Amino acid sequence: MKILSIIARILIGLTFLVFGLNGFLHFIPEPPMPPGAAKNYVEALSATPYLLVVSGIQVFTAVLFLVNRFVPLALTFIAPVIVNILMFHGFMAPAAIGPGIFVTVCWFIIFFRHRAAFNGIFAAKS
Repeated sequence: MKILSIIARILIGLTFLVFGLNGFLHFIPEPPMPPGAAKNYVEALSATPYLLVVSGIQVFTAVLFLVNRFVPLALTFIAPVIVNILMFHGFMAPAAIGPGIFVTVCWFIIFFRHRAAFNGIFAAKS
């Protein structure tokens, strides 16, 4: 399980590093957006600095994953981004949900390895 966790940590780190840097440098060409809700959603987010903040979070957490420091913090910061990816693709662009499922599986593998760090938030009474 330790080896699987290391592999998942490196893969999720590389994935979010590439896509996070792409948010700043735009080296991956954007595919045409299908008309409808998905296009409207992306256009609304692109009109603000929101996507730059998300890209910054992706790069920050990717570095933490890759250097194996503050991994529980990285898991906490990247979880809402992953939920947003899943919701976007689940409701508006289901054909491209594969990478979202991939990072979700990686997240859970890493979380399982570091679950002791989260014991306090799962306590019924503090």
